[in-house]
Amino acid sequence: MKPLIAALRRQPLERPPIWVMRQAGRYLPEYRRIREQHPFREAVSDPDVATEITLLPLRRFDLDAAIVFADIMTPLEAMGVEVEYSPGPRLRPMSPGKVAELPDPDPAGIEPVIETIRRVGAQVAPEVAVIGFAGAPTTLLAYLLEGSGSKDFPRLRRALVSQPRATSAALVRLAEAMRSYLSAQIGAGADAVQLFDSWAGVLSRAQFADLAGPSAAATLERLEAPTIYFAPASGHFLDLLPMVGADCYGLDWRIPIDRAWKTLGEVAVQGNLDPAVLLTDPDTIRRTAARVLEEAGGRPGHVFNLGHGIHRDTPPEHLQVLVETVKG
Repeated sequence: MKPLIAALRRQPLERPPIWVMRQAGRYLPEYRRIREQHPFREAVSDPDVATEITLLPLRRFDLDAAIVFADIMTPLEAMGVEVEYSPGPRLRPMSPGKVAELPDPDPAGIEPVIETIRRVGAQVAPEVAVIGFAGAPTTLLAYLLEGSGSKDFPRLRRALVSQPRATSAALVRLAEAMRSYLSAQIGAGADAVQLFDSWAGVLSRAQFADLAGPSAAATLERLEAPTIYFAPASGHFLDLLPMVGADCYGLDWRIPIDRAWKTLGEVAVQGNLDPAVLLTDPDTIRRTAARVLEEAGGRPGHVFNLGHGIHRDTPPEHLQVLVETVKG
């Protein structure tokens, strides 16, 4: 069994598997060279380019997983939402009622991601897992209502309070669409899928319990592959995360992994080295990674990862030090 999948199923391993979020990204000079020739939209919509980018970190580092190079906006575009990148996503703000009326994703719109997963699965080593992903309903709704990224998404929070029924219906619609999208990725060969709930942390405990958590749970319900749920800055509702029903929960660097594990219970955990550590020096990287491993204590179900995406200024050789430390 692939080490990542064994860890997600909480089977004993000699060491935790390792991959890092945004591992196929701007810290790699070869990625930057590709992007000089291919704008972002073209890169994620061309399976030739997306496959090459997905495989870049596997050629450099002995990682245990490849995560498909894609974007959480892709299925929204397949649902008829117009998205521009400058450089982040920009959309025409919608109302919760309009979101609830969005159609199912057009299969042709998600086919580039599906084909990329097929190609990556055919090219990676047998022990390397392929990870698919999607944005969680709450995070997607945050962009749809705001029209772009935001520090704290006031339109989302306003809608949760002033239009709870319409907002709930919008989350149900997005959950249905993202579950279908993830199911298609699994059908194409994804060994596991991760649900990114990047902005759930702006919500209160009650809002997570009433809306964000149930919509994430609906997205992951009965998927035929192990699932990971990652909501950074969610320490104030950490004890509520198990309601999502994921096999594994990603942790950011703000809470010790052993303390979080006690709260979460009998599940796998992923994390949680601060990405800023990779901007320091090899000795600091080794020492801090060893602390994370010590906190995990060799317990089955640990996937070593960063507490967020790798920083664009990270020297690639520093990631090599991290991989060697974990595998050593």
